[in-house]
Amino acid sequence: MSLNKVLLIGRLGKDPETHTFESGTQKVSFSVATSERWKDRNTGERRERTEWHNIVVMRPGLTTVAQNYLHKGKQVYIEGRITTRSWDDQNGQKRYTTEIMADNIQMLGGREDNQQGGGNMGYQQQSYQQPVQQQPIQQQPMQQQTPPPPQPINTDMPEDDLPF
Repeated sequence: MSLNKVLLIGRLGKDPETHTFESGTQKVSFSVATSERWKDRNTGERRERTEWHNIVVMRPGLTTVAQNYLHKGKQVYIEGRITTRSWDDQNGQKRYTTEIMADNIQMLGGREDNQQGGGNMGYQQQSYQQPVQQQPIQQQPMQQQTPPPPQPINTDMPEDDLPF
C-alpha cells in the first residue's frame, strides 16, 4: 500500500497564472509559502524558515475558483499530491520540478483577507470541491404525540424471579 497526500496551509506568493492548452484544458499555477517558527535553544532568538511550494490546479471547477478568488497574500488550505516532471532546457540539460497537484482548495482568513482580491465572500472559510446539489428541507408541523398507556404490573411473580 502507498499514499501520496499533501496538506498545506500557507499564503500565496503571487497571483495565479493561467495557461490554456490547445484542447481547451486550463492549468492554473501559483506558489504557496509555509513557515516554521521556533526559538533557538542556544541563543534564545526567534527563528523562521519558509518553504515555497509550486501548486498546479487542473480540475475544471477548481481552476475557475483559483482564477477568480485567489490572489497574492491570500491564506489557503491545499490538499493534493506530489508530482515530479522533467524536461530538457535550451542547453539540453535535463531539468526537474516538483509540484503539488491540488485536489481541494479552501480559502482561509477573515473577511478583510477575502476583500483584498476583490471577491467579498463574507465568510470565514470557503471550501471548493465538486458542488453538491442540496434539496430544500421542508419543515413538517409538529404533531402532538400522546404516550402509550402504561402497561399493568404483573404482581403474580415471586420476588426472587425478578429478571434483574
